Amino acid sequence: MKHLKISLILIILVISNLELSAQTTKKPLRIGVVGLVHSHVGWILNRAKKTGDPDIEVVGIAEPNREVAERYMQRYGLPMSLVYSTVEEMLDKTKPDAVTAFNEISNHINVVKLCAPRGIHVMVEKPLAVSIDQARQMEALAKKHKIHLLTNYETTWYGSNHKAYQIAVKDGAIGPIRRIVVHDGHDGPSRMNKEFVAWLTDPVTNGAGALFDFGCYGANLATWLLKGERPTTVSAVTLQIKPDVYPKVDDDATIVLTYPKTQVVIQASWNWPFSRKDMEVYGETGYVFTLDGTRMRIRLKDDKTEQTAEAAKTDAPVTDPFDYLAQVVRGETKSVDDLSSLQVNMIVMEILDAARRSAKEGGKPIALK
Repeated sequence: MKHLKISLILIILVISNLELSAQTTKKPLRIGVVGLVHSHVGWILNRAKKTGDPDIEVVGIAEPNREVAERYMQRYGLPMSLVYSTVEEMLDKTKPDAVTAFNEISNHINVVKLCAPRGIHVMVEKPLAVSIDQARQMEALAKKHKIHLLTNYETTWYGSNHKAYQIAVKDGAIGPIRRIVVHDGHDGPSRMNKEFVAWLTDPVTNGAGALFDFGCYGANLATWLLKGERPTTVSAVTLQIKPDVYPKVDDDATIVLTYPKTQVVIQASWNWPFSRKDMEVYGETGYVFTLDGTRMRIRLKDDKTEQTAEAAKTDAPVTDPFDYLAQVVRGETKSVDDLSSLQVNMIVMEILDAARRSAKEGGKPIALK
């Protein structure tokens, strides 16, 4: 009996050592970057600067504009040897496991067309596409070739949003959700990099102006909080407050989503006096507000006064989209109905597409079939 116990202990130690060895020898996810014309690209380039990163390795960057590529490589201290002039060349020579797209929204579909048949997973910056038709083509390619197709939003990594979800949805502490109000935007993109502004203010390459650029955040959060429910109608009104600055697109938008027992109001603008990404979730018996990535205000049924709260970064599943991408590709976590998932973001695209049509028709409600 004594020998049996010793043998069992030895087996457990061997298994533990094997598991530890597997963890320490886990290779970083090989990531290719498509485009440097989105201002959020600094997110991944900052990670690329790290040597010996256990989770990700940037193996190649596709950017046809040499001046833009040289500027970014110099800024982040990266070698020009990482840069390729075409996506095809970068994919064929570096063979990444996944690609992050920081190009024009209208070109997200081309990234998926090139990556999906090669079995390369894709994460695009928000929103998924410029139209529901493009989104459906991308969805079909992702399913056919069995790749993950994720959409990244800055607000996905806000601990406050996940704490709000825990309170309102998982705990049901405010009762059934009756109203969601989301505010997103800043004082306008005109001060940003010229290559970013050029496509962001073009209805063909961006899909719209503030309507798509910031309206997508509210559509994403609302769809997640309402557990994938599609609205019955979508209405939108847009303004062009600064036509001399943004002559081709709207710079202010209000989107209203109606559900059988809930209403969502999304206020997206390039004309806020300050940058903001905040949300109000009202239930039948209480409310929870997110003021930014950490600060919150909460009042529940038996509270005599409103309470302030702080969320931690750890309230989010991970604090970085690229760590999350690595986990999804490795099968360490699932992306089914979360903020980044294809399922949720197809509904986001339905909402944005309907909002654009509604705005063109003077705010007429568009019924989702």
